[in-house]
Amino acid sequence: MANLKEIRNRIASVSSTMQITSAMKMVSAAKLKKAQDAITAMRPYSDKLTELLQSLSASLDGDAGSKFADNRPVNKVLVVAITSNRGLCGAFNTNILKQCSTLLESYEGKQVDFVAIGKKAADSLSKQNTVLTNHSGVYDNLNFENVAEIAEGLMARFTEGEYDKIELVYNKFKNAATQIVMTEQFLPIVPMEGDTSGASDYIFEPSKPEIVAQLIPKSLKTQLFKAIRDSFASEHGARMTAMHKATDNATELRDQLKLTYNKARQAAITNEILEIVGGAEALNN
Repeated sequence: MANLKEIRNRIASVSSTMQITSAMKMVSAAKLKKAQDAITAMRPYSDKLTELLQSLSASLDGDAGSKFADNRPVNKVLVVAITSNRGLCGAFNTNILKQCSTLLESYEGKQVDFVAIGKKAADSLSKQNTVLTNHSGVYDNLNFENVAEIAEGLMARFTEGEYDKIELVYNKFKNAATQIVMTEQFLPIVPMEGDTSGASDYIFEPSKPEIVAQLIPKSLKTQLFKAIRDSFASEHGARMTAMHKATDNATELRDQLKLTYNKARQAAITNEILEIVGGAEALNN
């Protein structure tokens, strides 16, 4: 049976780990509430803006916004991988990296490069692939202005013909325990399917092409901002869940070690009593 001192040290170590995981769980829970409120409030606006843009773009006969809707042959693909800067959040980052590997296989024979948003994506993808830029610092001050700069860079790479297609890979927030891995086409713009004749009853001021030309950059920036916001909320949900499980496991292990310690201590005391009794009987004889 293990030495009593070793068991005591293990109990102290597990208890210390349990305190850390419990504290991390509470911190993530506090951050999750704020991040969840932000993405929940943003989704209706983002979805309506995208719907409006797709409806207007599909009904245009002119060239407005055509540079963002140019469906040219795909030879060069840019994948924006959105992960976290830190670990200890379960399979949150691993799922994104697996999806990136799946995309690489689907675009076999084509040039596929990456833009990393998050240190975990940059560190992993740069080992075997080309990572053009790493925007991990965006999480230090996550706001629309900082994300808009990243979106402008992506739009420039597409309109200048550097890449034929740009896709976003991120975790969509469903709830604290569930994140959905999403692969979303960023550029070219996907037109709305179905009948768009309903938009013809409206009077547009200024003209419809001018509205679309102004809406497209704003819509794309909002799309990227929503994806990063989704990922940010998902990260805290995944970390809170992971730390909750880790705390439960540490509690269970500590209880098992305490039981082992008590059994070992009881056995040691019993042996000492037997030795004392045996010595006393030897003296009497």
